Amino acid sequence: MNDYIAAFIVGGIICVIAQILMDKTKISPGRILVIYVTAGVILGALNIYDVVVEYGKAGATVPLVGFGFNLAKSVIKEVNEAGLLGAFTGGAKGSAGGITAAIIFGYMMAIIFDSKTKG
Repeated sequence: MNDYIAAFIVGGIICVIAQILMDKTKISPGRILVIYVTAGVILGALNIYDVVVEYGKAGATVPLVGFGFNLAKSVIKEVNEAGLLGAFTGGAKGSAGGITAAIIFGYMMAIIFDSKTKG
């Protein structure tokens, strides 16, 4: 049960920070997404985000910061195994499963539900 609470707290803090940025600044949501992924890459490359993932588990890996963290770790691993070429292939290999799942589930939802445009 403790893991669930830690995941809820870490994921909640990440979401609260994004909400505060949207409410209190003029930064667009798209730019906040880019900031989160970039922060995940930087923090992952510096091994700082490892501590957050160890404590928050899915609460730290599921949000976009976790995606950036996954990219950084995958590239580092691939560079260590394949050399410089790994800088180009590591991110694709490390994130392929998540991206594939997002595409498949997005497609399934598009089939099941009748989407409408805003306006």
